[in-house]
Amino acid sequence: MSLPRTSIEIEGFGHANPIPAACRMGPFLFSGVLTGRDPVTREMPERFGEQLANVFAHARSVLAAAGGSLDDVAKMTFWLADYRDRNELNRLWLEAFPDAASRPARQAMSALLDGGALVHCDLVAVFGD
Repeated sequence: MSLPRTSIEIEGFGHANPIPAACRMGPFLFSGVLTGRDPVTREMPERFGEQLANVFAHARSVLAAAGGSLDDVAKMTFWLADYRDRNELNRLWLEAFPDAASRPARQAMSALLDGGALVHCDLVAVFGD
């Protein structure tokens, strides 16, 4: 028995390739790459902190469009153009997930990114319903 697959799209975000922002299958959600592009202007900010804030905004929007929230995230993976940006990542991570007893798994790696991107992210979420 296969689970139905539903593409998730969000306002102000899209890929250049023909892929959705995320895919939901049953209780599972898998995002595509979430970038730091501004959801209103569609421009890529120059500063890492602004891009990272946009990544978290896109994550919240994807989850909401699928019927969930950050509480449903099981894992987030971040690719950083400069691995030293982990301090800013940790700051926003703690804002998003303040309860040390209830944080998703996280992986952060250094990567060569294009288009002015300083951060990429993807996530996996599991919904309880």
